[in-house]
Amino acid sequence: MLRRYAILPLAIALAAAGCTPKDNGESSELPSDRIDLAPTVVFHTNRGRITMELDREKAPETVANFLLHVRGGFYNGLMFHRVRPGFMIQAGALTPDRRKRTSPTFPIANEADNQLLNLRATVAMARTGDPHSATSEFFINLKDNPVLDFNAPTTLEWGYAVFGRVSEGMDVVDAIATSPTERWNIYEAIPLDPVVIDSAFVAVGPAG
Repeated sequence: MLRRYAILPLAIALAAAGCTPKDNGESSELPSDRIDLAPTVVFHTNRGRITMELDREKAPETVANFLLHVRGGFYNGLMFHRVRPGFMIQAGALTPDRRKRTSPTFPIANEADNQLLNLRATVAMARTGDPHSATSEFFINLKDNPVLDFNAPTTLEWGYAVFGRVSEGMDVVDAIATSPTERWNIYEAIPLDPVVIDSAFVAVGPAG
């Protein structure tokens, strides 16, 4: 069985890596009896704002990991480095000058068996061929992608863990998807005009 690594040390690791949150007025983590099961994260990009509602109940480890990356400032200054029209857009690894920003956390357990499907506007974790290798990279589905859903607990059929959905800004996502791209390697299709995440934060109250 895959070991479920503790998420708490990530906050310390992010600080050591030089990723610090911006002062945006967000509150600290709530007491356990008041945890928000549907936290909202806002990504301000140079193409517009994307707001995501996360599902902590169905994907608790994935959401905890994502929120710590957001709060630690990990995504600030990264770009959408994989844009595939009619499929998905992906971020969480490269800066506009194409330098790799490596997550300081351990890979998390794949929660794709949580009954959340890779439907249009959902947000899921990217990973390698190892089902339990996700760290910081995520993608937004541009259409329903059943081929990415969980089918069985095997290497080939584990799927990709959905942990939220875009609640506002799919027009921005769709616009990003039309960006002319260039092939950087066999995986990345990078927009010629970089699509940059200026800032990401956890919203308190109405997203803004």
